[in-house]
Amino acid sequence: MSQVLYRKWRSRNFDELIGQDHVVRTLKNAIKSGKIAHAYLFAGPRGTGKTTTARILAKAVNCLSTDQDKPCNRCEICTAINEGRCLDLIEIDAASNRGIDEIRDLREKVGFMPTQARYKVYVIDEVHMLTPEAFNALLKTLEEPPPHVIFVLATTAPDRIPPTVLSRCQRFDFRRIPAKDIVERLSYIASQEGISVEPEALSFIAHQAMGSMRDALSLLDQLRAFGEEKITLELARAITGAISQETIAELVGLLVRGQTAELIAYLDELIERGAEPKQLLQELINYLRNILLIKVSGDKASLDLPQEAIERMKDYSALLPTGQWIKIIRLLSRTALEMRGGLSPQLALEMAFLEIMEAASAPQAQETPQQSPPKEAPQPPKEAIQPAQEAPPAPQQPKAEELALLRAQWANLLAAIRSVDKALEALLRDCEPVSVLENTVTLGFYYPLHREKAEEDKRRRTLEEALSKLLGRPIRVKCVVIPKKKAQPTTPKLPPAEDPVVKVAVEKLGARIVGIRQEKGGEHVQKESP
Repeated sequence: MSQVLYRKWRSRNFDELIGQDHVVRTLKNAIKSGKIAHAYLFAGPRGTGKTTTARILAKAVNCLSTDQDKPCNRCEICTAINEGRCLDLIEIDAASNRGIDEIRDLREKVGFMPTQARYKVYVIDEVHMLTPEAFNALLKTLEEPPPHVIFVLATTAPDRIPPTVLSRCQRFDFRRIPAKDIVERLSYIASQEGISVEPEALSFIAHQAMGSMRDALSLLDQLRAFGEEKITLELARAITGAISQETIAELVGLLVRGQTAELIAYLDELIERGAEPKQLLQELINYLRNILLIKVSGDKASLDLPQEAIERMKDYSALLPTGQWIKIIRLLSRTALEMRGGLSPQLALEMAFLEIMEAASAPQAQETPQQSPPKEAPQPPKEAIQPAQEAPPAPQQPKAEELALLRAQWANLLAAIRSVDKALEALLRDCEPVSVLENTVTLGFYYPLHREKAEEDKRRRTLEEALSKLLGRPIRVKCVVIPKKKAQPTTPKLPPAEDPVVKVAVEKLGARIVGIRQEKGGEHVQKESP
């Protein structure tokens, strides 16, 4: 079985580590001077070299070579660690060994001397997953470990580690690896492995990895396994499901030009061709972020993109003010979060675009200066001013058929919403559909508090998605307060003596009494019987 690339090309010494120069320099100087700490904390995003650095550190402090540049990767200890058979390097996955019993077992074994190396190195990966009790059990050992023990704690969430533990460690923060460094490393590995790959594809892989060298190598391995003679940009996009920059640019162009119908139609076409709405939204947010950087920084913005793409982004950035771009990105970011539990990712994206259209057009109307007449121009008398009266727009007609449909399907709608938000379903039981006007559904609530609760962003979006699915088009919801209708009797209430229901009940009761007395027998019963 062939070895995967990220394991085969794992860095074996400090000089091979990519993008972590600040960590490398500090650790190398500490090893040369003999000032080795008893506990280290390596924090940073996944795939940035935390566990790899821990293994290199374990080799360096135990290396048998007399050279200053350690590890040598030739001595017995370095070879044993590289081959995974060194008993003095203990790696623990805290995600699956997070309890107090595992840490107690560790404390019992810490006191034993190393088998073959100078130091026993404990590497606890994803240390933030330990329970509070396990952290408390580890504290004393971290504070005063035996002189032959070094702890390396690795985590992607340092904020979840107790301050008492952090204070006992030397902390190193690993950074996301720059895309250019990933491209350079991938190019070298591809040449060594005999992989033919386009430079544009390497750049694409680096950006998709988002600073993770492991993710970049895994993606290169996946593309190599596809079996093509050469890895092209088109192949990389097809395999990952990514959307091209040209497609995103076209979407943004339709958006800033206010072409609502064309934008929704183009979005439907993309999804029909297999585009994933969540991936499309992520690519769009990244594109808009670049536009915002250009808007704020101008030519100082550092973007690893073709000049033609940057020029197009500059043109787009000039069409809206900075504050408007910020609002659009925030709205789309909120939509990305809501997609996780939404009824329809496509509908959520369509609704977000419609909101952006309104947000993009409003500021432009406000920024248009009003031209005042020249001071020299004579002003006509008030009686002579007759402004042209524009014909008022035709009033929108309520859709009675859809209102009837909505009322008929109201119970089914509540049942569907109940599976998503039980609290919202309870609020809707004290309201009723009032009207359906174009793309707006008005709901009347009997109590102001219920209306306020239903108008909260998350609940409103859930309700709009459910109504849009029911009516077959994007729907906005308007909530109002209406008086609760009192039930009116259909017929006038009769006096008890004349009420036919009461008469029947009395006759039945009398018959029962007579029957009971007849069963007992006697003249007294017969005399009283009618």
